[in-house]
Amino acid sequence: MFTNNFDPVAFEIFSLSIRWYSLAYIFGIIFGWVYCKRILIKDVMILKLFEDYISYLIIGIIVGGRLGYVIFYNFFYFLNNPIEIFMIWNGGMSFHGGLIGVIISSILFSKKKKKNVFIFLDLVSITAPIGILFGRISNFINGELVGKVTNSSWGVFFPNFDDKLRHPSQLYEAFLEGIVLFILMNLIFFNKNYKVGTCSIMFLILYGIFRIAAEFFREPDIQIGYLIGNVSMGILLSVIMVLIGFLIYFKRNNETKSQKI
Repeated sequence: MFTNNFDPVAFEIFSLSIRWYSLAYIFGIIFGWVYCKRILIKDVMILKLFEDYISYLIIGIIVGGRLGYVIFYNFFYFLNNPIEIFMIWNGGMSFHGGLIGVIISSILFSKKKKKNVFIFLDLVSITAPIGILFGRISNFINGELVGKVTNSSWGVFFPNFDDKLRHPSQLYEAFLEGIVLFILMNLIFFNKNYKVGTCSIMFLILYGIFRIAAEFFREPDIQIGYLIGNVSMGILLSVIMVLIGFLIYFKRNNETKSQKI
């Protein structure tokens, strides 16, 4: 058993508090930028375009993540308090919303540069798990998105939430959606028969599956609860992710077969 007494503030510069969650975004983006430039990108033209793409990516993550939280998780509250939509420093970001934002910004960028959007989405899919890893660890430090009550020896007390022993579901997600997914994405990408778009598709499917599994150990958001039975908003959105991933997969397979004929 462990008591989570971590300070969500990493350090302060004068009167400005720098939180672990903010650092997770910063270091996740930096890691993705460096890993893509040093390891993944071999095409000189894509390498040059990647510098501009990062700006689109950051905007997509922030705008999509915030709007996703507003729409999926607290719509009526923000409907009555619209000015708070812009107060992102108070917390409230959605992974699924960020994903939609990334996809939209990538489509806009690729159309502008007349490139295959899957080239850029593949790069994001390969590196995003490390950003997710940092994000879930910061969720654990913040004592938020807590797990369900448990009697297991590895349970954690989150004193700022309640006095019950709970699953460290944030760490389960960090392991599955971060470490395991990063390894799998790289194994897929570095396969000698790799086809552009495969990582993008597999990211949707694998992340969705891992998130669904983790959601069974995680408390649903208080303001929503369960939608139907034990189905949380996170499970619903992840099921949609998986289904879309399979639809794209089968569509691409059919197109490939028809081209061969």
